[in-house]
Amino acid sequence: MRYWLVMPAAGRGRRFGNEPKQYQRLCGCALIQWSLAPFIADPRCVGIVVALAADDTGFAALPCSRHPKVRTVIGGAQRADSVRAAVEVLPAENQDWVLVHDAARPCISTAEIDALLAAAEHSDGGALLAVPVADTLKCADDGNQSPTVAHTAQRDGLWRALTPQAFTVNLLRRALNAAAESDLHPTDEAQAVEWLGLSPKLVAGSPQNIKVTQASDLPLAAAILGEQQPSTMPLRIGNGFDVHAFGPGDQVMLGGVRVPHTQGVIAHSDGDVLLHALCDAMLGAGGLGDIGMHFPDSDPRWRGAASSRFVEACRELLAGRGLAVVNADLTLICEAPRVGPHRAAICAQIASLLALPPDRVNLKATTTEKLGFTGRGEGLAAQASVLCGPLSQALSLANHAHL
Repeated sequence: MRYWLVMPAAGRGRRFGNEPKQYQRLCGCALIQWSLAPFIADPRCVGIVVALAADDTGFAALPCSRHPKVRTVIGGAQRADSVRAAVEVLPAENQDWVLVHDAARPCISTAEIDALLAAAEHSDGGALLAVPVADTLKCADDGNQSPTVAHTAQRDGLWRALTPQAFTVNLLRRALNAAAESDLHPTDEAQAVEWLGLSPKLVAGSPQNIKVTQASDLPLAAAILGEQQPSTMPLRIGNGFDVHAFGPGDQVMLGGVRVPHTQGVIAHSDGDVLLHALCDAMLGAGGLGDIGMHFPDSDPRWRGAASSRFVEACRELLAGRGLAVVNADLTLICEAPRVGPHRAAICAQIASLLALPPDRVNLKATTTEKLGFTGRGEGLAAQASVLCGPLSQALSLANHAHL
């Protein structure tokens, strides 16, 4: 079954302060990146539409925003408005399926997606993931300050609605348009379909498919993500090498740190030789090609770009294969500048980019004893080696380091 994904992400998430909750960091990545990752990796997903607030500036900075499957639209004041705006850009009169998933549900599993699609295919009203209510439910009185129990509600037959929810594009478009014309605001897409007189099918989901609503939910989400990753995946090793010639300037970027120097480097991006070698090592470990394939110097998007963006994108590519960097060892090869005074800052910055404790990143520096182009002071080079393992191992390290 081919399907589209729609993700409403125009909310503010005020409980997290000034930054919308979809951009809160979870194990080194934005929350929305985890929520999108399974669908970006799923070949059945033919396209993704993310509905954003009009003044949103956070999504464009994420590597996932540049994936060819992903496009964005301006959302609305209500969830239904955002979903409707996203559905409107899908092909007209479309019998394909569309899944709607919350930006704050990072723990959706492939098994749940499979079960949802299988059920939706045999339901005229679509389908949604849900879990039966397990707790005893109490109805409170109307006391504003200290409400008391008015009565205990029956929980038989009650389910908690989760996402994704799946419908044909035509059905969801019709349901949302009908709700808007009647000035109704459904709290989820299934409710809009119910108002058409149809009955979406409930599909048993996992209680681990949590919605992050407050900061205290983030450690739980991290623990769940760690459990979902395979623990028997073999370790993978990658090596990378990069070189840049010196040119006009008064500084060079090394590992994301500005280092004063008598020259700059000639490069399409910021010319960070350490991070470029690191990216090639990461891509090599994942069997994902090389840095030139993903960030060609012929692409104007990367002109002057910070190489930290490349590292973030490589982390996302590795995560799509269930991998993450366990440790990194880098060697800078040049006569100058001297790296010693900046070594600690460089290691700390690279560790932050990889969501690793600082002791998992090592940096060495050497010269070529005046031999070759580096010996003549014409440029600098770098080598990098990384060990990659199951993503769950890296998540544990990130949690331990409080990243």
